[in-house]
Amino acid sequence: MRQRRTSMVVLLLALVASLVSAQGLPIATPEAVGLSTARVERLKAVVQDYVNRNQIAGVTVVIARGGKLAVMEPIGRMDVEKNLPMRKDTIFRMASMSKAVTSVAAVILMEEGKLRLAEPVSKYLPAFKRTTVVMPGPAGGTRYGAVPAKREITIRDLLTHTAGISYGDGVAAEEYKAAGTFGWYLADKHEPIGTLMERLAALPFAEQPGEKFVYGYNTDILGAVIEKASGVPLDEFFRARIFEPLEMIDTGFFLPREKRDRLATVYSLGADGKMVRALEPKTGQGDYVEGPRACFSGGAGLLSSANDYLRFLQMLLNGGELDGVRILGPKSIEMMTSNQVGKLYREDGSLGFGLGFETTEDVGAAGRPDSPGSFGWGSAYYSKFWVDPKEKLVAVFLTQLLPASGLDLQDKFRYLVYQTIVK
Repeated sequence: MRQRRTSMVVLLLALVASLVSAQGLPIATPEAVGLSTARVERLKAVVQDYVNRNQIAGVTVVIARGGKLAVMEPIGRMDVEKNLPMRKDTIFRMASMSKAVTSVAAVILMEEGKLRLAEPVSKYLPAFKRTTVVMPGPAGGTRYGAVPAKREITIRDLLTHTAGISYGDGVAAEEYKAAGTFGWYLADKHEPIGTLMERLAALPFAEQPGEKFVYGYNTDILGAVIEKASGVPLDEFFRARIFEPLEMIDTGFFLPREKRDRLATVYSLGADGKMVRALEPKTGQGDYVEGPRACFSGGAGLLSSANDYLRFLQMLLNGGELDGVRILGPKSIEMMTSNQVGKLYREDGSLGFGLGFETTEDVGAAGRPDSPGSFGWGSAYYSKFWVDPKEKLVAVFLTQLLPASGLDLQDKFRYLVYQTIVK
């Protein structure tokens, strides 16, 4: 009997350990990882104050250090009108925080010899063989011309946002709108990403390839390239090669209907400082559940939870591995998180841009408390993340606010995180 009880205890402990592993990183007190509980409370109080003043509906704050989760705090509400509190398992529209996942997917294919940085995009999407660039007309006018691109756009250009491709704003905006390729929001599209990006190739781009940092459809084009290079749809590639191995159980391009009650509502903050429930289009209140579910936007289309995205970021911090599962090699992560664009991203060189990530180059010039070598990015919905390898730190700020109209909480969050470090 004693031996049987011992076996049952061992089995139970193994089961609990398995569940903990599936649910997230090991949990630690702030002090156990060199943070101050009192200073964490200061951070939470500042965020709560913005909630109390109705400048933001709710936020989930995440801080992990040394591979352990020290803070995962839902603050405020995920739906104000229904008085639903923010939850640890709330699901968020990630917008441009999807770009990090797509960049990792591209580098997975590079490690397998199926993709190269120097390759032309036209190898996978022939419409990009000959592209054009806007040539502005007379000052103040709406007329413009177009000239041939000096060279082909490469995979490297897409990953570093130096392809010269915007989201359609500029003198050719009307042409982009007519083609259905204006703006980052693609959840309402009825056609696959490859078809949409091939049509984009016929439009004049904002700058010559390799000459400027231009934020736009680069990562959506990259997603279409990944589909061609891998031979499978982007959602399937992400699921099989990233989400399932990392146990990211709540991440995908569209939301299963049974999880709808966990999807946070989008709010807007007007210039008058008043917060209101956001309206369609482009807020995604319904498209991620009831939409056509046809266009997999690698640039801005994913949904995820705090725990899922933390696991993804911890994998990056660990050099491409988490819980014994390797997604990328350490040298690939090093390459991705190193500045690839010189001073094209920031003229003073304080910040750079790698393969899908903003990088901190000079802490003093950047005016940031993080360490050189930190990397991260943000979201149109006012979310933010960064990873600080020197401090072994992952920080995530998740919310759904579009537009944020100059709200300063996100900027404060970085300082509030670093003031919690005392050891």
